[in-house]
Amino acid sequence: MKTTKTISDKDRFHGSVFALTGAASGIGRALAFELASAGCHLALCDKDPANLNAVRLEVVEEFPYCDITTHVLDVSDEHDVELWAHDCKEHFGEINGLINNAGVSLSASVESVDLKDFHWLMNINFWGVVHCTKAFLTLIKSASWGHIVNVSSLFGLIGTPNSAAYNASKFAVRGFSDSLSMELQISAPHVCVTCVHPGGVKTSIVDNGREGSQRVGSAASMTLEQRRARFNDKLARTSAQEAAATIMQAIIRKRTRILVGTDAKLLDKLQRYAPSKYQTLIVRLLG
Repeated sequence: MKTTKTISDKDRFHGSVFALTGAASGIGRALAFELASAGCHLALCDKDPANLNAVRLEVVEEFPYCDITTHVLDVSDEHDVELWAHDCKEHFGEINGLINNAGVSLSASVESVDLKDFHWLMNINFWGVVHCTKAFLTLIKSASWGHIVNVSSLFGLIGTPNSAAYNASKFAVRGFSDSLSMELQISAPHVCVTCVHPGGVKTSIVDNGREGSQRVGSAASMTLEQRRARFNDKLARTSAQEAAATIMQAIIRKRTRILVGTDAKLLDKLQRYAPSKYQTLIVRLLG
């Protein structure tokens, strides 16, 4: 009897196309290699032209079959994002996936934060996700299968002092992702949405971030260089490569929500079981 060969969850990546923001470093760079190794073609974007081109050359050298386009843009610019999506359609035809990875940080108390900095962060961390999703959604829905990955954060699950702007942006990404996921389950069940909550990952996000004039608690006397050192040496327990591999497995398994790193898993449990008391613990640790 003749049987029909089914395509495995992993095999469907061969020849597929993924658009990836924040691709020049960190998790984005690692994801470019993960996707290429699975047989994907890539549309990469970042605001850093030198490192973006370096990633393209490195990926092509290791995976010569990978068709890669690069676009230098800021995801906060709605018009540029729309042009990127149009160029991707012209070049590739079908787009299967979008990974909204680009993000920045801001350390400042609510009282002292400059609203210009607050808007700057929200325009990248939240509106960048919205801009890219809106620009690519119709293309992804029209493909034979699709997947959208939005990178939130552990700080999209818990709040911390001096991070109100960052917390707000990542909580917003979480809510946006949940709503989008449910809408697509109804209107386009062949498209999956994954919201990613990484804990401390060794990336350049602190290096590329901003800080306000004042902070509260133990961070008040720390310089930017000291905060960077503390984050990279003590808080960033997960490598970008480990984070990318976890995200790739979530895409393969069509998970709607994942935690990356032991710290994210532990603190997620804490806020679930003690949603009001976890703040007291955070204050004791960071106050």
